Amino acid sequence: MRRRHFLQASTALAVGGLTGAAAAAPVTPARRPLRILVLGGTRFLGLHMTQYALDRGHWLTFFNRGRTNTDRFPQVERIKGDRNGEVGGLAGRNWDAVIDNSGYVPRHVRLSAQLLRASVPHYLFVSTLSVYAGFASANDEESPVAKLAEPATETIDGATYGPLKALCEDAAREAYGAGNTTILRPGLIVGPDDNTDRFTYWPARAARGGRFIAPGTPSDPLQWIDARDLAAFAIDTLERRVTGTFNAVSAPGRFTMGELVDASVAVAQASVGPKDAPQPVWLPSEFLAAQQVQPWSDMPVWVPSEGESAGFAATRMERAAVAGLSIRALDDTVRDTLRWHLARPAAEQTTLKAGIAPARETEVLAAWKP
Repeated sequence: MRRRHFLQASTALAVGGLTGAAAAAPVTPARRPLRILVLGGTRFLGLHMTQYALDRGHWLTFFNRGRTNTDRFPQVERIKGDRNGEVGGLAGRNWDAVIDNSGYVPRHVRLSAQLLRASVPHYLFVSTLSVYAGFASANDEESPVAKLAEPATETIDGATYGPLKALCEDAAREAYGAGNTTILRPGLIVGPDDNTDRFTYWPARAARGGRFIAPGTPSDPLQWIDARDLAAFAIDTLERRVTGTFNAVSAPGRFTMGELVDASVAVAQASVGPKDAPQPVWLPSEFLAAQQVQPWSDMPVWVPSEGESAGFAATRMERAAVAGLSIRALDDTVRDTLRWHLARPAAEQTTLKAGIAPARETEVLAAWKP
């Protein structure tokens, strides 16, 4: 299975809520406030971007359909419209920069970029690591991108999500020119208000207590980016007019499965002190495969680094690091994510969108004979 299939839902949902997160550290105001237009982005990453931009003193305008989180950020101007042709509300307006959080098909990106290029000098497009053609080895920003089997399709699924995003990048560059375009390619976006529940699964599972599956080996590498780090990097590139294409993800080897499990256990014990202490049981990838336990869906965040996925958690990000991307400590993300999770409605806490079902986990653990 290809990485873009794994990342499709996580990035698509993420860029599209910010509620119940831990209080953020004070943010220093920017030297010069910007007028920023945000296309979509009223969930997860978009709202973290909004909060950070407002904290920096910038003036924001949302352009979207007005259906999600309409009560959030009342100080932000809203223009109601639809990227599928209803963009007249943007005509005749001027901003310093635009953040495109909601571009999934090139026609929509082309329409907005062509309309705005004369009045907005800087276009930032949030793409995805799923644009790459393969993950058998480590990718950098110059690695080949995936191509569509049907170039005219606008159907978004596991096979088309990455190639469509690559074409969206092209549409932004063609309209604005490479010197006025910033492309961010995040990996798995995690942190408080993670509406995919992928990263959330691990601290939540540890908080439930008892024996639980830890997949593969403790040294298996992982990569992700906290939504708050991605938000800060995005706004920083606008403030400094940094352009180009950047893999926005943690450095290869920065995080491992063992560190994620250990941090989840430690934070859970400190936060909720489950009666039944959490006990990870490390199960080899071969055994999990035989039990039809799937990487990424049943075991969120984790994919064995072998075969077609040997480079899955080895994406190069030196260019982003040089440009100022900073990745926070694992414990901070785990702690804040669990705090947010424990403030959710009870039904959302007990029924996660990702991770192996409790009954199935019990069956797999019972089948393991070390």
